[in-house]
Amino acid sequence: MPILRQGSSGPAVQDLQQKLKDLGFDPKGVDGTFGPGTLAAVIAFQKSKGLQTDGMVGPATMAALQSAGANATADVGGEGSGGSAGASAASATPAATGRLNLGGLSGKLPDAVIAQIPATAAEFGITTNLRLAHFLAQCGVESVGFTATVENLNYSAQRLLQVFPKYFKNVDVNAYARNPQKIGSRVYANRMGNGDEASGDGFKFRGRGYIQLTGKNNYTSFSKFVGEDCVANADLVATKYPLASAAFFFNSNNIWAICDRGANDATVTSVTKAVNGGTNALPERLQNFKRFMQALG
Repeated sequence: MPILRQGSSGPAVQDLQQKLKDLGFDPKGVDGTFGPGTLAAVIAFQKSKGLQTDGMVGPATMAALQSAGANATADVGGEGSGGSAGASAASATPAATGRLNLGGLSGKLPDAVIAQIPATAAEFGITTNLRLAHFLAQCGVESVGFTATVENLNYSAQRLLQVFPKYFKNVDVNAYARNPQKIGSRVYANRMGNGDEASGDGFKFRGRGYIQLTGKNNYTSFSKFVGEDCVANADLVATKYPLASAAFFFNSNNIWAICDRGANDATVTSVTKAVNGGTNALPERLQNFKRFMQALG
């Protein structure tokens, strides 16, 4: 059986949704489409059974569903009583410590972000709640609360001289002001695998994702990792892979090893330096980390 996850569809998903519904875990519809409602129901079921709460339905989760369904059928003995499964789920053992507790993030993150976590975690080594809390804390700041997935290059002439002074020496800065395409093409030209300013690569491969993936070389490496051509279609990083591209950055730079040092301010500061190159907005990153760690704990 193929693994069912967010984005899957078809009869197998419909069967999964019916099983969840019968057990008292409402998937918000039995329509054959694995959306946010089904994800939340799967996570709730996994948590109730002490399984890894990754939101993906593989052999272990499916076996637990089938076992729970068989037990529920035996309990009711043919005399319509849907309450048995719900009561059993409510009293089941919670997930083991150290497994991802995605259910705790409900209301703390946009649903669209939570939906991306299971596949991203499985792909990029987010194996503990500690790593996830560090990761989300940094993404939240870098993306302005998970609202920005594309780098904003709409600078005034004065701001350009403050942010990118070395790229506008002996140049008419007013010719670039408030023109993101020209700005990106210039400031990212001839580096990170990009061509010259005339090529437009700097703008095409500007920062995207929750921790901005930048430069043709990085887009190429990321494409090889996820198996989809984000060089030909760079906007995929912002629309389909905003969280995955951020995890790719963590993975490529071995930031997980820093995260593993602990849940203290010193570790958050070290992770911040690895991500930001400094300690910009450190108080907000610290606050984010504590909030996410509490939610995941």
